[in-house]
Amino acid sequence: MINHRARLPESSLADLGWNDFFGAQILPDEESSLPVRISAVHRTRITGISDTGLVGLVLPARANTGQFTVGDWVLADPQTLLLQRRLERKTVLERHTKGDRTSQLAGANIDTLFIVTSCNAEFDVARLERYLALANEARITPVILLTKADLTQDAASYLERAVALQRELSVIVSDPRRGDVINELRRWCGKGQTVALVGSSGVGKSTMVNALVGPASGKIQQTGSIRENDAQGRHTTTSRSLHAMFGGGWVIDTPGMRTLHVSDAAVGISELFVEITELAPLCKFRDCTHAHEPGCAVSSAVSAGTLKPERLARWRMMVADNINNTSKSIKPGESRPAANRRRRPQIENDKIAATHDEE
Repeated sequence: MINHRARLPESSLADLGWNDFFGAQILPDEESSLPVRISAVHRTRITGISDTGLVGLVLPARANTGQFTVGDWVLADPQTLLLQRRLERKTVLERHTKGDRTSQLAGANIDTLFIVTSCNAEFDVARLERYLALANEARITPVILLTKADLTQDAASYLERAVALQRELSVIVSDPRRGDVINELRRWCGKGQTVALVGSSGVGKSTMVNALVGPASGKIQQTGSIRENDAQGRHTTTSRSLHAMFGGGWVIDTPGMRTLHVSDAAVGISELFVEITELAPLCKFRDCTHAHEPGCAVSSAVSAGTLKPERLARWRMMVADNINNTSKSIKPGESRPAANRRRRPQIENDKIAATHDEE
């Protein structure tokens, strides 16, 4: 089968997200190879974008498309378009399905994760904290987007609760139906930047993607309605793909997730609950559980009113889930992806897993 390149307006590799991190991986005998960023992964084929347009990659014999994900950078033969190898990822968003040790790749080389939630019954603090831990663990900047604020009389309380989830967390009240979404999110949507959207179905995620790509690109994702009585909606995004945003940058939409479970997320949890992490070294005992030990700095903070007891309870539950799920999902001595490794003393590198895709 012959693959042809579909011509698109030319863009530099930098516009596609290429930087020195990827350039440094090119070996001397690969300087003539064609860098391609994967835009869609199918069961038997992979498409991508080069600096000259769309590319239909030719896969090697017995290639496993499950080893690639949207946002990956790969090298291909410039004449035959045969895929040669994948470059190391700068960041990677991945998850495990419940009871399955095989990770599912949600996207790679992402700079910002937009966590979309609505100002109604769908707003769930515990679920949002798990999304934040996912972003922290993947070394991706998290931003919460609050939608449907016009349908509530108490939008300020949702904003207050969202801001309190993590120190220095950016929270934006945004209506994707308005025409100024790009201006609201321009800080994270410049040229060469890649964002991904996650969130439950019915919160306006697909509408947000359509707003980010702009009217000239047409409707990229189908949208669905939401039942306002229980904030449940029908899932409309069933695959991942890379789209150019209006004004520069790239966006990856992901299928909705009903529930999240935590595994291998020690770093992400520590960053999420940094106020507890900072107090822990002040405890009398190094292995303090912050539950009943004397001289516990964390318990003292709760008694003093500087740390909310429900926050500590959610930390305790997430840590317990992480320990329980990690022991089941990782074999002893098993290595983790290089993109998720961090040089941090006494903190193990982990990852978040999300389950029950709404597909």
